[in-house]
Amino acid sequence: MFKKITAVVLMLTMCISAAACGAKEDKTDMAKIKEKGTLVVGITDFEPMDYKDENGNWVGFDADMANAFAESLGVKAEFVEIEWDNKVLELNTGKIDCVWNGMTLTDEVKSTMACTLPYCNNAQVVIVPSDVADKYQTVDSLKDLNFAVEVGSSGAAEADANGFKKTEVSSQAAALMEVAAGTSDAAIIDSLMAAAMVGPGTSYEKLTYTVKLNSEDYGVGFRQGSDLLGELNTFFDNAFKDGTTMKIAEKYGVQAAVIER
Repeated sequence: MFKKITAVVLMLTMCISAAACGAKEDKTDMAKIKEKGTLVVGITDFEPMDYKDENGNWVGFDADMANAFAESLGVKAEFVEIEWDNKVLELNTGKIDCVWNGMTLTDEVKSTMACTLPYCNNAQVVIVPSDVADKYQTVDSLKDLNFAVEVGSSGAAEADANGFKKTEVSSQAAALMEVAAGTSDAAIIDSLMAAAMVGPGTSYEKLTYTVKLNSEDYGVGFRQGSDLLGELNTFFDNAFKDGTTMKIAEKYGVQAAVIER
């Protein structure tokens, strides 16, 4: 009787172990997106990279490139707005499949995500009201200003690096609103956004950009070890060679920032 019980226990143990091993055999990111039919892209409202058109659809250089990449994989891109400071958490918990939103390739980003090769150049620039721009043409002239910056952004990092007083807000678009409303003296945002959003003929005609604080590159981030990384790097290579990248870049006026592949 004892031997029979022992045999049953051993058999159950083996079954449980086999089930546990099977549960540990995680599907690859490619398999997951193929199964659900969507590539979930984490973004913020960031013209000209990701923003909504008059019909409520996400458009922009990054959005159009993400749509083209998803199509090349046989799936559709789904865009999800995220809190930028939580991008790594959103990625690692599986809420999104990638971060594709004019993301600066900082050391922190590269250590926490699997990142593509750079695809665009960028810089952090200072935004001020046009009527006082002449007073703020050097870093030293900015020391007494209060800056609006997106939380967790390169703009926030530049504010800290230069010892500027800062107020953190939810997005770069919100930072511009702070300056336009007069609740902040200045903002630090991406140069590509500044070119699209401030100055004559833009949404913020009474704002302008002055001091360039740094130079940086954009990349797309996946979960560490994701097999989608190699797929996107290959897509970037092919899209540049066949003219897709520059065609989309010209549509949004960012062609000068595109890095040749």
